[in-house]
Amino acid sequence: MPASAPTRWDGPPLEAWDAWRPEEAARQLAGVDVPWCVVGGWSIDLFLGRETRAHADLEIAIARADFARVRERLAGFAWHVVGDGEVRALEPAELPPADRHQNWLLDPRANAWRMDVMLEPGDADTWAFRRDERIRAPRAQMIARTDEGIPYLAPQGALLFKAKRTSDKDEVDFAAAAPLLSAPARAWLRDALALVHPGHPWGAALSSGKG
Repeated sequence: MPASAPTRWDGPPLEAWDAWRPEEAARQLAGVDVPWCVVGGWSIDLFLGRETRAHADLEIAIARADFARVRERLAGFAWHVVGDGEVRALEPAELPPADRHQNWLLDPRANAWRMDVMLEPGDADTWAFRRDERIRAPRAQMIARTDEGIPYLAPQGALLFKAKRTSDKDEVDFAAAAPLLSAPARAWLRDALALVHPGHPWGAALSSGKG
């Protein structure tokens, strides 16, 4: 969601968010031959196997290079690039600017926002942390699937993103997921936090075994 008052807003208001559930996103993206995964709060709940809190939106991540193919699969929907106080409609053949990673998907028939699509570095083999590409891992290590086959970012990756702001909902997600991390996932997250957020309290909690 925009962090400040927008300077430009194309499309319906913020209150028009009526996000898909992950199951609907998977249905809409069925057959698209590019890697994608659920990220954000929903990825934590997919890891936990239950819905632990309300979700105002649905975030997925794709490689920036795959944007055109995903847009082709979601023909009939409109794309809006988000950033620096703008929610701007993309022209049909326009690619998001290189300095923007967030895109909202608009369902014009319902006049509702359905999904928040994040453009990420990396490729089909390698996952890279968008905020600091020194942090990389095999994609197979960072992407898990539900029993129904829905791909989601593993909790150590989701929590690394959430560590930047640590809002109340992020603290809830950490408290729910961190105790269930495997030893390698816990060590990976602790080391990543030490690199990008030195002194972060989650790092201490992971080291002490309290997280």
